Amino acid sequence: MKKGTIVKGIGGFYYVNTETGVYECRARGKFRKEKVTPLVGDFVEISILDEVNKKGSLDVILPRKNELIRPRVANVEQAVIVFAAQSPSMNLDLLDRFIILVEQQHLDVLICINKIDLDVNEDYKSIVKTYRDAGFRVVPISADKGINMDLLKEELKGRISVFAGPSGVGKSSLINAINSELNLSTGTLSAKIERGKHTTRHAELMELFENSFIVDSPGFTSLFFEHILSADLQYYFREFEPYINNCRFTGCSHVKEIDCAIKEHIGETISPIRYDRYVSIYNELKDNEERKK
Repeated sequence: MKKGTIVKGIGGFYYVNTETGVYECRARGKFRKEKVTPLVGDFVEISILDEVNKKGSLDVILPRKNELIRPRVANVEQAVIVFAAQSPSMNLDLLDRFIILVEQQHLDVLICINKIDLDVNEDYKSIVKTYRDAGFRVVPISADKGINMDLLKEELKGRISVFAGPSGVGKSSLINAINSELNLSTGTLSAKIERGKHTTRHAELMELFENSFIVDSPGFTSLFFEHILSADLQYYFREFEPYINNCRFTGCSHVKEIDCAIKEHIGETISPIRYDRYVSIYNELKDNEERKK
């Protein structure tokens, strides 16, 4: 049998990328009996039925590392959150909201700051420091000028990644800079992934380079927080983690309580800006919960 990765599934056919090409496969009946649905991103084993026409049988689904509900895809390892240093200017509130959603999905976070060549004052450097100090991997790049693209490729190598971020930050240019054969026109990726009339209904993997894929899906565009409880928000600010259990009061919200270990470290290991964002979003979630009572 040959090993590969499901890159697309539609109409009962699964397209499996292998070292010798992409094979169109039908899943064996045992999966239906076992109520197991093959997912895009699954690592699988197939039997070759017709080498010339690239036809096969999907025989084995290897154990999944994870499974996302939206987008419906398996084995995604990281979310690449793309923002621009300039044009448009960085909205850190929006960035933190993306981070919260990704952390809630238990994915690795990679923050990619594009268009650094346009930031003549290099303001992006303080943002890089803030988020690196908070425990995030941050790669400042310029897709247009080719700055630090090798660093970004290293972070994508051998992984399945989902891209997130607002429109206009250069996601299409970034993808083209990594793999020009994808030939995405400017604005195409954001239209296809986020809101355009050609929005993908099914998750699909695009191969950037060998064994390195991105998810082409509209999944990570919603910033609604209804499913996140105010009490859980603290767990999505990773710089809080060392101190969460050190507060005087059990169930401390880290907002108004005294003897709060989180507040004691503001300005030291916890960024005041990030903490203020936590308080703002916490109050927003708390107000929503009160209205629903």
